[in-house]
Amino acid sequence: MSQPKSDDRKKQTATLTLPDGKMVELPVYTPSDGPPCIDVRTLQSYGYYTYDPGFTSTASCSSVLSYIDGPKGLLLHRGYRIEDLAANCSYLEVAYLLLNGNLPTRKHLEEFTSSVLAMMMLHMKLRSFFQGFKDNAHPMAIMVGVVGSLSAFYDNDDRATTALRVIAKLPTIAAMAYKHSIGQPYIYPRADLSYAENFLHMMFATPFEEYQAPDAFVKALDLILLLHADHEQNASTTTVRIAGSSDANPLACVAAGIASLWGPMHGGANEATIKMLREIGTVEAVPEFLERVKTKECKLMGFGHRVYKNVDPRAKQMKVLCDQVINALGENCDPTLHNLLQVALTLEKAALADEYFTQRKLFPNVDFYSGLTLTAMGIPTSMFTVLFAIGRSVGWIAQWKESVEETGRRISRPRQMYIGETERPFIKIDDRIANDDGFIDTAVKRQRSLGNDHGVVHTVGQKGMIRTTSFKS
Repeated sequence: MSQPKSDDRKKQTATLTLPDGKMVELPVYTPSDGPPCIDVRTLQSYGYYTYDPGFTSTASCSSVLSYIDGPKGLLLHRGYRIEDLAANCSYLEVAYLLLNGNLPTRKHLEEFTSSVLAMMMLHMKLRSFFQGFKDNAHPMAIMVGVVGSLSAFYDNDDRATTALRVIAKLPTIAAMAYKHSIGQPYIYPRADLSYAENFLHMMFATPFEEYQAPDAFVKALDLILLLHADHEQNASTTTVRIAGSSDANPLACVAAGIASLWGPMHGGANEATIKMLREIGTVEAVPEFLERVKTKECKLMGFGHRVYKNVDPRAKQMKVLCDQVINALGENCDPTLHNLLQVALTLEKAALADEYFTQRKLFPNVDFYSGLTLTAMGIPTSMFTVLFAIGRSVGWIAQWKESVEETGRRISRPRQMYIGETERPFIKIDDRIANDDGFIDTAVKRQRSLGNDHGVVHTVGQKGMIRTTSFKS
């Protein structure tokens, strides 16, 4: 963890008493907001490490980009509430904010937007990468491969250009991955379309049929990307930072972040939520489903969060957005989709009225309604996490940029608590005995036949497990 920029934040110390009675003074830093942080970096000099699987109580870095107050349900980007940004900004406006520290003027936003749109085209040689994937390859698998391959084309960019390139090219790669999966020709971006319009155009247009994205869909997609732009030190963001600490190519670092995001415990939760709503099926089945959740027969997807212990502020925005998109469909709304919305509304109301869930701080998160919204827009479930990756791309590259610009930065190198075998003598292959029926006696007899009346024997069981036994006469 880099030291906070202002030395006056280091005003307190915490005293740790070690098992041998030695007292260790550890600096305590007071952040701009949030809990104080104890600096434990000197512990290794005393022969101790901290043990915190999953980084539950560990601040792995200092950052000025985004901040979450879980109990309050607060999310800030560079000090601005997510609600204010969602109500007043576009995705690229928030991207500019994260990268530069301040909201852009109209002129700066126009220049930034033009720069992003100008970079949305892909190098022609990258098309061959898509052909190497099976037709049914998951779009996230393609994203990992193609984004990683960008590092072979762009390896000398300055950081500002790298940031623009990441934001610009991910929608194009994502749309091409989708087209590959359904066997349609690729569609290229257009300079006359906005960022969100371009993605929908590349997804749904064909060479013989233009696609005019409804305004409600364009606004919805832009807001979905904005709501996913950055979110402190989650699994994928930390992956990008750790990869970047080795001075790896930033595009390769983003590919690593995409791989981390792909997991169902991270970016795939909205896909799992849609599956859950479909399995519930009807409003009438909601009470029975919640009872099954309580008996741990199934999981309640789209509720709860590792950090938020209140309603996810992004979830409130997403619920309103979901209503707007479905209302915009009007008579064209699929009855099945309308039924899913009613199931979701009933499930949310029932869970929030049940102490079992509220006492466990299980409130709707951003994934609960995002899947429904994307489904209403015609986005297939296989593309849900891809949309998450496009939105989070600016957060990843902003976090990477911040990390590589830290003074005194070091490669990330966590330690471990080793609980395996202690040092033991090597056994030559002819002396290893595999016999699960009385194998210890056989091994001991062999050692004694060699003139050893005490020692240690190592035997190999049927599953290759090595067992160690001490013996003496």
